[in-house]
Amino acid sequence: MKTRSKGGLPINTLFDPNYPYTFQAFTTEHWCIIGLLLFLILALFLFRKRILGRPAVKSIIKWLLVAALVLPEICLQIWYISNDMWDRTSSVPLELCSLTMFLSAIMLITDSRKIYPLVYFAGIGGALQAVLTPSLDYPFPHFRFFHFFVAHLAIIIAPLYMTWIRGYRPSWKSIAWTMLFLNVAALIVGIINVALGSNYMYLMNKPSTPSLLDLLGPHPFYLLVEEMFALVLFVVMYTMFFAIPDRVRRNREARNKPVQSSF
Repeated sequence: MKTRSKGGLPINTLFDPNYPYTFQAFTTEHWCIIGLLLFLILALFLFRKRILGRPAVKSIIKWLLVAALVLPEICLQIWYISNDMWDRTSSVPLELCSLTMFLSAIMLITDSRKIYPLVYFAGIGGALQAVLTPSLDYPFPHFRFFHFFVAHLAIIIAPLYMTWIRGYRPSWKSIAWTMLFLNVAALIVGIINVALGSNYMYLMNKPSTPSLLDLLGPHPFYLLVEEMFALVLFVVMYTMFFAIPDRVRRNREARNKPVQSSF
């Protein structure tokens, strides 16, 4: 492990592909990112009514999210090209989070109700795993550190914005559509992987850095386990945040409903 201090590194070093340090999970910087995510989620939920009453604030948050989704990827592609690192086997945005990132931006811009459940389930599920177990080589304060976490946090916040501010909600049926989307996307990306010799969406083998996939068995069995895990996760996400609150609300309304007299 490198022991040299990070202090005093010139700005251009923070864009250096040969940065002399590597990312370590659950360091102070990583915990700060997790804490920031929790803060953003809590703030969006607690201030949702105030945001609803201020169209200008709603618009600002929406376009900030679009910028946080799109600009990091543009900067990443420029970084690849300027450092002569662009490679068709690793630089094309075909990871699951890349796909949900673009879908999130389209959803926000077009107010699409059809895209929303895909981003709610697949976006939050995939990006949350990425934030907790990042497949990342560069630590804070390297450019790639900011690119990675800004984009993934925006993927998580975007569908929550549509849920709490725009009033969108998924359904049981949308879980099936999300699973279909994931399988079609995996099929298409898998064909591309075979053609390019790539490993997008980690369909050919696991990432080199520690991840939740390490707990799911060897290739290709972890793909089947991952699919079952995704289905269970989506059901839990819907049950905990929509089905149960709906049931509680209906029971409360039934108890508070005045009893009509028969006389």
